[in-house]
Amino acid sequence: MTERPTPAAAGAPAAGSDPARRAPREVAREVLRTEAAAIEGLVPQLDERFDEAVELVRGRPGRVVCSGMGKSGLVMKKVAATLASTGTPALFLHPAEAVHGDLGMIVEGDVVLAASFSGATEELVRLVPTLKRLGVPLVMMTGNPDSPLARHADIHLSAAIDREACPLNLAPTASTTATLALGDALAMALLEARGFTRDDFARLHPAGSLGRKLLRVRDLMHTGEQVPRVTADTPMREAIDEMSRKKLGITAVTDEAGRLLSCISDGDLRRLLEHDGELLSRTAGECGHGPPRTIAGGELAAAALKEMEDNRITALFVPGDDGALEGIVHLHDLWRLELF
Repeated sequence: MTERPTPAAAGAPAAGSDPARRAPREVAREVLRTEAAAIEGLVPQLDERFDEAVELVRGRPGRVVCSGMGKSGLVMKKVAATLASTGTPALFLHPAEAVHGDLGMIVEGDVVLAASFSGATEELVRLVPTLKRLGVPLVMMTGNPDSPLARHADIHLSAAIDREACPLNLAPTASTTATLALGDALAMALLEARGFTRDDFARLHPAGSLGRKLLRVRDLMHTGEQVPRVTADTPMREAIDEMSRKKLGITAVTDEAGRLLSCISDGDLRRLLEHDGELLSRTAGECGHGPPRTIAGGELAAAALKEMEDNRITALFVPGDDGALEGIVHLHDLWRLELF
């Protein structure tokens, strides 16, 4: 690569006229190629030690304590977040703060996952004797297998690269990208080893857009006393009162065992009032229409939304395994999720 000359203090040519200065997009392309090559270069470095690391972490009853200094520390914060969000409890511990009292964050059953490209970061080296005394295993990601941290780790994972993406080969760029990718690889291998599912992901991401889209009907439905319900012999005056109290614009009509027979909606009431002057003297069983539309509690919330939109209705009843009414999900509950 052509070395960039240093302009003179006075009379230096403008940046655009410097024949040695590359276009920004050319620099960007080289950076991206270098970082992509760094990640690709990790593939042949994976060996049985990676499998051992996965089994070690999976077998520990505690958390994964991620650690690193500087740019490696920033990477390990993200690795900790990825692990925690995919079924492996994890936290980040700053190595400098650790030796000033935060070692109490590490408890029996934990495993430490640390990163140091040089493998000689002083703050991490100082942690090793303490980890040995605590009986906490150390999984170390470094770019130098002959470094002190690589030698003293219980398991060493190589994150070696050919060069940084920095034109000066100084700023941590390809090395941090490779470390992050290796951390992601470890997290995903653990995800699969643990049998982590889409439902598990949804439970850990209830406020995120991905988690919302994976919510099940049972996570959103109204249950117990929130469900509007009357029996077939309930007078219509009481049925209307039940609809008003529960404020869902509908009520279920059930038999004595709680099984759905029919339902009465606000729209039904308007139509009945237009044609039946004796409405208030009738029972819910006489006025209900059915069978009501239902959906299983295990269905995705998005499926419930589609069912309501396709049939131009505002609620679906949820029967239990025994056929008895278990809950109700309303269109407004789904709109709040912003599924569309």
